[in-house]
Amino acid sequence: MRASHPPGSAAGAADQERQPSSGDPHRRASSLSNIILGGQDGLVNVLGVILGVAAATSDQRIVIVAGLAATFAESVSMGAVAYTSTLADADFYESERAREYRHIARTPHLEREEIRQIYAGKGFEGELLERIVATITANPDVWVEVMMAEELRLQPADRSVALRAALVVGLSAIIGSLIPLTPFFFLPVSISMVTAIILTAAVLFAVGAYKARTTVGRPTRSGLEMALIGTVSALLGYAVGALLKAPVTP
Repeated sequence: MRASHPPGSAAGAADQERQPSSGDPHRRASSLSNIILGGQDGLVNVLGVILGVAAATSDQRIVIVAGLAATFAESVSMGAVAYTSTLADADFYESERAREYRHIARTPHLEREEIRQIYAGKGFEGELLERIVATITANPDVWVEVMMAEELRLQPADRSVALRAALVVGLSAIIGSLIPLTPFFFLPVSISMVTAIILTAAVLFAVGAYKARTTVGRPTRSGLEMALIGTVSALLGYAVGALLKAPVTP
């Protein structure tokens, strides 16, 4: 029987590090991607809209109405895109999978040679290579799955997560959109514009840094890149509003 160690001891910490973390890391990565997608899109797009409207009219009520309209339209649009793109990925995978089944039925010698070339490229040769090819091609299902993963570089898409992805992206878009809009409820338009830009840049930096920490990359660099790209994109909205500014009525 394996001895247990107190949680606070060094051995206990080592045991915890050796134990696999709960949950599916691929699912967590997908959820993180959806949150970043929706949140970043809501932040940047709504900031661009409200900066443009504020530069054009300087009317706080109009800015808020425009921002809220953009917030909910953006969230529904992004959620729909996440839903349909997940289904489209699943449809594409299934169509390619069916095509591979047809290929191994019609031209098995060519498909078998592709398997041989794939594993020869991985360094296998001689009798071992031939055993690998024979083992894989003995089962059509395994054969097709290997072709999908190794030749086409495709992974199966789960249709059941389409609705969840849509909800995550849509809700993230709403939360992200409300961040630059919030100052306009409490502060004058001129101050709100500066505050919204600072808030958005700070949130984008934090998201970029967090993404780099949980995946790969340099947190500071990733954060600065996301903040810079998002802020510059939003400032284009301000430029359009300033260019088409409504004339002041006496």
